[in-house]
Amino acid sequence: MRLADLEHALIVSCQPVPGGPMDDARSVVGFALAALAGGAKGLRIESLDYVRAVRAATDAPIIGIVKQDRTDTAVRITPTAELAAALCEAGADIVAVDATRRPRPADVGALIATIRQRGRLAMADCATIDDAREALAAGADLVGSTMSGYTGGPVPHGPDYELLTAMRALTPHVVAEGRLHTPAQAAEALRSGAFCVVVGSALTRTEHATAWFRAAMDEAASTDTVLAIDIGGTKIAAALVNGDRVSAAVTFPTDPAAGPAAWLAAIARHFPAGAYARVAAAVSGLVDDGTWSALNPATLNLPGGYALATELERLFGVPAYAANDAQAAAWGEYRYGAGAGGNMVFLTISTGIGGGIVLDGRPLLGLAGHFGLLRDASSGGPIENLISGHHIAAEARAAGHDLAAVGVFAAAAAGEAWAEAIVDASAHRVALLCADIKLILDPRRIVIGGGIGLAPGFLDRVRGHLPGRPPRLTPELAAARLGTNAGLIGVADLARRHPAR
Repeated sequence: MRLADLEHALIVSCQPVPGGPMDDARSVVGFALAALAGGAKGLRIESLDYVRAVRAATDAPIIGIVKQDRTDTAVRITPTAELAAALCEAGADIVAVDATRRPRPADVGALIATIRQRGRLAMADCATIDDAREALAAGADLVGSTMSGYTGGPVPHGPDYELLTAMRALTPHVVAEGRLHTPAQAAEALRSGAFCVVVGSALTRTEHATAWFRAAMDEAASTDTVLAIDIGGTKIAAALVNGDRVSAAVTFPTDPAAGPAAWLAAIARHFPAGAYARVAAAVSGLVDDGTWSALNPATLNLPGGYALATELERLFGVPAYAANDAQAAAWGEYRYGAGAGGNMVFLTISTGIGGGIVLDGRPLLGLAGHFGLLRDASSGGPIENLISGHHIAAEARAAGHDLAAVGVFAAAAAGEAWAEAIVDASAHRVALLCADIKLILDPRRIVIGGGIGLAPGFLDRVRGHLPGRPPRLTPELAAARLGTNAGLIGVADLARRHPAR
């Protein structure tokens, strides 16, 4: 087969639940043929027996893997050269291997060499951009996002688009795989740079897909369900939230010209009445007693004070609550994420910089935590204007590169000096801010979130600017565990605790 045959292709992973009612060759072949009839261009098949069975039924491209549980390693996907060779003999056109940097029985380079010596293509299942970089250096033909979230650290709640974009800066042959549950997510994966897309459980694991629908329906029927809305300078998200569970999520870009009434109306069209008992909004800016005002027009401008809570109740017909987005995210991380167990500060670094403070089990609201609006001594403007995504993109343009922040991070990951300098300067300023917060509030932990804060390698850069300080003055930094859902989860929990207006 030619690699070009899989460009923009849908590949269906026909892997039944182990031990389930469809875990037999006849079912796997049926899944494979049905997927091809529906327009799939390739298949991902697990086990030597199933690869042989599917190869006998079709000449479509097959990505072959063997999952093997071992006592000497956590690596499960095609861990040995013997298994890689056997997959080639069984009829796989592409052999996928776990390429994560963990203790393993066989070197990734040796696995790739075994595959390519037999005239097959090698796919590296990766968790990080460093995994991908090393696999490509070892000769991998494709790299995939398959292992994102499975080797420790924050677990994405959906597809890892940021990893896809970063890998696309290294090679055009990037495979999107993992947590792709909807057609919209598959399309977004292509827009994020994927060469082709693998979808599995949503199509061939009936048990999993059924459980997703059941969970969403149970959540919608619960009186504890909150319709949570997160409005930021770049995007707007909304979802049904119950505890720390998020379902039926929608996301769309923030159109500054449309204004709050249009934003809320767009959300209302996605969620039928009766699916939630309350509505809650986490928004960029200042919220005082339900009234919303802009603090930095460069991040998100508003026409004067907006009666947000009143408009929410009028439009959705249920009790409403509103809070600053970073303060809501701080509470979410305190209740369910990386900040549990003591006093904490949350910093979200994205289009702007927001912050939240939880002291003695209580969130500080109003103006508390708006760290991004602290003044920079040299420029006289808010420090977020020298750190945020807008600043990173502006610095890139000044250097002759018309890229958004995600593109700058991808270029930095690829080793481009101009991009590394921009990202490192932003990280240095965040480190100085965290050191000041430690002196002012002495939190047990500072949790970092947001699209910039959670970008690959950014938090490590921030930590790299802290050595040399006495231990007592050095802040403890942690990555947000709830990812982009922190504000949704936090504001929903605050709404449940807040008495109806």
